[in-house]
Amino acid sequence: MRKKIVAGNWKMNKSYNDGLVLCYDILDKVAEPKATVVFCTPFIHLYAVNEVLKNREGFFLGAQNCHQEDKGAYTGETSIEMLQSVGVDYVILGHSERREYFGESDALLAQKTNKVLSNGLTPIFCCGESLDIRDAGSHVAHVNAQIEAGLFHLGAEEMEKVVIAYEPIWAIGTGRTASPAQAQEMHAAIRSLIAGKYGADLANSISILYGGSVNAANAKELFSQPDVDGGLVGGASLKADEFATIINSF
Repeated sequence: MRKKIVAGNWKMNKSYNDGLVLCYDILDKVAEPKATVVFCTPFIHLYAVNEVLKNREGFFLGAQNCHQEDKGAYTGETSIEMLQSVGVDYVILGHSERREYFGESDALLAQKTNKVLSNGLTPIFCCGESLDIRDAGSHVAHVNAQIEAGLFHLGAEEMEKVVIAYEPIWAIGTGRTASPAQAQEMHAAIRSLIAGKYGADLANSISILYGGSVNAANAKELFSQPDVDGGLVGGASLKADEFATIINSF
């Protein structure tokens, strides 16, 4: 059975103290999560949030990025060893904001994926299309190309450890959400692509999350789609009541 996952991507939000308050508020509202919950916090929160999450079943720590090298003269970057040392379990890779604002290429993301997997952490590999690509009707081909370039060099044993997050760029932070039918179409296409490369059994074991203005009002319907295994949640993860409702939407 595929793992159900709700990952909260705080992005570049919350001071140190405000982040801890948010974390405690969410934990107070979700005693026994119905899904795996991942707090993907800014780097300054990672150690403290890990301390808070210790002995809390179902809750895990995620980073929003990592560097592809083990160490070196890379000012401002964070290595996998550093992330491991503060208890990180998951790492978001290839978020559309990293691709657009920081120029991260498919080749670079393939390197980062290798680094995360080789160190025993779980990558949340993001893919998705812009509005012009969606309107042109080439969204499936575009997303397939991202997955092929970023992940298809992996062997089956590595691939089955990957979590994929489909995030239509036109729905991120815009309030516009892909309809449940649109989300299901893309998730099914992604799963079919993986099945063609690695077989149906492996494809059916991989969690594919939806990311793009997920909120308390639409989460239940989105998560009810047969190929949608949870969400990568942005703005709504910064509101304890709303994020708790999303977690409990399964």
